[in-house]
Amino acid sequence: MSEQIKKKIMRVRDTIRDHDYRYYVLSQPGISDKEYDDLMRQLQSLEEKYPQYRADDSPTVRVSGGITEGFKTVPHRQKMLSLENTYSFEEIREWDARVRRGLPSKEQIEYVVELKIDGVSANITYEREKLKVGATRGDGAFGEDVTANIKSIRAIPLQLRGPHIPALIEIRGEVYMERKEFSALNQARQEKGEQIFANPRNASSGSLKLLDTGLVYSRHLYFFAHSLGEYTGKPLPSQREFLDRLTEWGVRTNPYVQCSHAIEQVIEYCRLWQEKRDTLGYEIDGMVIKVNNFRQQERLGATLKSPRWAVAYKFPARQATTQVRSIKLQVGRTGVITPIAELQPVECAGVIIKNATLHNFDEIRRLDIKVGDRVLIERAGDVIPKVIKVVESRGSMQFPVPKRCPECAGSVVKEKEDDVAYHCVSPFCPAQLERRLLHFSSRQAMDIEGMGESVVSQLVRLNLVRTVADLYALTADDLVRLPLFKEKKIENLLASIAQSNSRTLSRLIFALGIRHVGEKASYVLAQHFKTMERLVQATQEELPRIDEIGPVLSRSILDFFSMPQTKDLLAALKKAGVSMREEAQESKSTLLRGKTVVFTGELKKYSRSQAEKLVRRAGGNQSRSVSARTDYVVSGQNPGSKYQKAKKLGVKIISEEEFSRLMAP
Repeated sequence: MSEQIKKKIMRVRDTIRDHDYRYYVLSQPGISDKEYDDLMRQLQSLEEKYPQYRADDSPTVRVSGGITEGFKTVPHRQKMLSLENTYSFEEIREWDARVRRGLPSKEQIEYVVELKIDGVSANITYEREKLKVGATRGDGAFGEDVTANIKSIRAIPLQLRGPHIPALIEIRGEVYMERKEFSALNQARQEKGEQIFANPRNASSGSLKLLDTGLVYSRHLYFFAHSLGEYTGKPLPSQREFLDRLTEWGVRTNPYVQCSHAIEQVIEYCRLWQEKRDTLGYEIDGMVIKVNNFRQQERLGATLKSPRWAVAYKFPARQATTQVRSIKLQVGRTGVITPIAELQPVECAGVIIKNATLHNFDEIRRLDIKVGDRVLIERAGDVIPKVIKVVESRGSMQFPVPKRCPECAGSVVKEKEDDVAYHCVSPFCPAQLERRLLHFSSRQAMDIEGMGESVVSQLVRLNLVRTVADLYALTADDLVRLPLFKEKKIENLLASIAQSNSRTLSRLIFALGIRHVGEKASYVLAQHFKTMERLVQATQEELPRIDEIGPVLSRSILDFFSMPQTKDLLAALKKAGVSMREEAQESKSTLLRGKTVVFTGELKKYSRSQAEKLVRRAGGNQSRSVSARTDYVVSGQNPGSKYQKAKKLGVKIISEEEFSRLMAP
């Protein structure tokens, strides 16, 4: 009987380890989170009932919890060197030249390029397949022993698997936190009134050094292995071979690795990920370039601090500190008033930053920002920089919520008590007019080519346009007053305005800029009502019954069409000949009729907007979230959490190529 119990416990352990390998290494989860938790509870129950069969490398070690008394210092068997940094592609070329000078001229050199994960370095030692020590980098020679915390990270195997496992191996890598986990952690800390973390790396570092291992487990840390330390086993020829072998042994490595003999190809790969870094679910702050061949690495050697065979290319900094010089107010096209911090100019992510968004007045109070404070700012991708926190309080006066619009002196109100946004409610606000004109003319709306920011600004400044309907009354004599407007440019703009008369009703509804009503809702409304006249007459009872139109949208639509200014605007547009009707779209394919489709990842052939329109034209319904009622999830490159959710729910996943064939006439 006891032997049967022992075998059962070992079988459950092996099953859990196998699912950890599938989830973290292969990215192919085989069971749901609940099924995994059930297995873990089963193992815990068995080990509690039969403690004689507990093991140091059992998966239950991760969740056992407990408070450590502090961290002792442990030596690394092989010193953890730091990488030399480069900050430009020219510096990469200079490093390449040094490498080539350090090796015989006839030798071919191959480089391995890996993502530089923005996390916390860790050194993990396995002896006879089992995890023995997990340590921080420390000073490179000695680190803090955080073995208990390392064991709580599910992405790190407690026991290696597979063939040719070395008797001893030090595996170096990065402990990191994914963006979604970081956001959830900061939100929870904010709700408790605790100080938030500045970035995921900061959160990972703080988590790895917590004394409560149960709390570390709850932080959902991850791990990517990238380097080899001490090693006793069958010799490995190269970095690429080492990474492949790690995967066989059940150790998680990053999938985005490129091997190249040409330094210009290396640079192109660095450039690619500098542009694509925001598509990942975690932060990277650069790229790591290594000589692939281990024998060449040995011959190149190292300085006291850095290996000569590897270098880091650091992306432009995304965070910086600077001083708040003033706080100004910006009025959006829907009247939302956003506070903007005017900053002492500072370089961040390769550009000079002078302004950063403060989002809303609740955020000003939460961060306790005052003019004169020194703040930490962050810039991600093309998004306007934002203020993360105050690093040094120097100001004295709180910034008040305005009572009047800074553009037109109209009244400023908060529409709902639980709303964080304040609005200018004046329909004649010039700031809103410019943005309404730009939105009205945009490609997704009335698609008036040539109606850019400069043209719109001049039309408003010269008082040639007071509403969007005035666009259709413009003449050549009006446009000749605009700087740089010559005969051909005037002719093209007037022709584009005239062509916009025949746009569909759905595009007109979207162009009107009704609060909360986007492209999809505009299409739904147009298909339901068919004419603007019927939409204007829609009732409070009728609107919420329409699929996709909830109470918030209904209230916004009713409020917009009840305004006298809206009635005057629609009358003027109708007089100008703008189409107020929409014909029902005929389905080109019965395959999507009544089907719900969700897109995830980067599409190559279509823009997201184009793909969604194809679904609608084929009689389908496009959704932004995955549920059990979803029929298809179309997966592009680097799919996100929707892909994983679809797999868990058993939703059919198709590639972009399959979607394209489905849409083919």
